[in-house]
Amino acid sequence: MSKVQDEDKPYDDINITPMLDLAYVLMVIFIIMTTASVQGMKVDLPRASSAASLAVPRTKVVSVSANGIVSLDAVPLSLAELEQRLRDLKATQADLPVVLRGDRAVQYEKVMAVLDICARVGIQSIGLAAQRVVAN
Repeated sequence: MSKVQDEDKPYDDINITPMLDLAYVLMVIFIIMTTASVQGMKVDLPRASSAASLAVPRTKVVSVSANGIVSLDAVPLSLAELEQRLRDLKATQADLPVVLRGDRAVQYEKVMAVLDICARVGIQSIGLAAQRVVAN
């Protein structure tokens, strides 16, 4: 008879283990979504009407033409002038990236001289430009 009475008796305790599991899962999801949304925050920046930009252009392009003329952003320079300009730019922008465009007919020694200047200045990010070949 006591067994029948126990079955009819309402529960005195609530099992909170499933609720805690759900709370922990929701907390982990919240943490992951919060950090992901902070990293990928999109900002629509205002545009200036006619004022000159104060930002330094990020990537500098050093070109070596077929006849050996070295230029920085289409301005012809000697190797000494190139080194000085890169030092000045490196002083204002610590992580200055440089792209080196060398003509295929230029002597390899000229390209190596430019790479040596970049190394002396302390430029860590140097890219070599190449033309993409489209297969037929």
